[in-house]
Amino acid sequence: MKIVSIVGARPQFIKCAPLSKELRRNHDEVIVHTGQHYDYEMSKVFFDELDIPTPDYNLNVGSGSQGRQTGAMLAAIEDVLLKEEPQMVVVFGDTNSTIAGALAASKLDIPIAHVEAGLRSYDRSMPEEINRGLTDHISNLLFAPTDGAVTNLGKEGICNGVHQVGDIMVDSLNSVKDVARTRSTVLERLGVESHGYFVLTMHRAGNTDDSVKLGRVLNAIRRAGLPTIFPVHPRTRKLLEAVEIPSNLMVIEPLGYVDMIALIDNARCVLTDSGGMQKESFILGTRCATLRENTEWPETFIEGRNRLVGLDEEKIAEALVEPAIENAPKVDPFGSVGVSARIVRAIEVFNRLK
Repeated sequence: MKIVSIVGARPQFIKCAPLSKELRRNHDEVIVHTGQHYDYEMSKVFFDELDIPTPDYNLNVGSGSQGRQTGAMLAAIEDVLLKEEPQMVVVFGDTNSTIAGALAASKLDIPIAHVEAGLRSYDRSMPEEINRGLTDHISNLLFAPTDGAVTNLGKEGICNGVHQVGDIMVDSLNSVKDVARTRSTVLERLGVESHGYFVLTMHRAGNTDDSVKLGRVLNAIRRAGLPTIFPVHPRTRKLLEAVEIPSNLMVIEPLGYVDMIALIDNARCVLTDSGGMQKESFILGTRCATLRENTEWPETFIEGRNRLVGLDEEKIAEALVEPAIENAPKVDPFGSVGVSARIVRAIEVFNRLK
């Protein structure tokens, strides 16, 4: 089979890495990079560290408003699909690259496989919620990471083509976890000790574009006292100029996957508005406080390992005084290693029966 995999942002590179290796054992994969994330620290470093093949196409779409960016991707992806004539298009997650790829394939009557299907936060103010829902409703194969995701799809009448395969990030983490624990020197470079710091990531416009809201988070960090590592998304850096930076906040450039996993693995707590980092923290056994009022990953609440704190300074401060987690979760809702192989087998069966 010829399969086109469409990626464009950091979370998709991480999910694509193990699946690409599995696909290329017996199939012809064409990787299309939309250029949604384009800085070295947000893009190429992941291809280098995770040994992802160089994209066959880089659309260089770059930044832009939701509509302009998605529209530019849609037109450019359509051109690629008309040229390549694949038997399947694979999209990942919930970004603009996801919905653009799915729409382009659907209009051309090319089957779509959605990796990480069925997630719902039920917050329609988030572009990601719109992207993931629409993508699910036009996909032929829906690879759900959890039982909850399968239930969500069923509530919307989506039953055909649904496969609960586990979470593909289990494969991604498994491939780098030992390297992160034995070879990463990020703690030494930053001068911090295991369980002696927090990690902060914020990238959602609703959190970072309001200096008052951002200030509440930083005030809680100031009160907590411990060093807090903040790998800053490029769009967030300029917004920090409008707030007072706590002396214990260490603002650094974005990190590669190996160093980021090492940082999460050894943190006392992770503060984040990222869905992926909630899940990475859970799998690695690190406490998490989510800077949102909802999440598409309710499974991470098991045993109190994650909590929703929104942008409430007091709730954030309370989360930061909790002790570090010392043990792995008793229940693993995200499945076992081998997700990529299960996805490929389902794609092969679909193609034979089509």
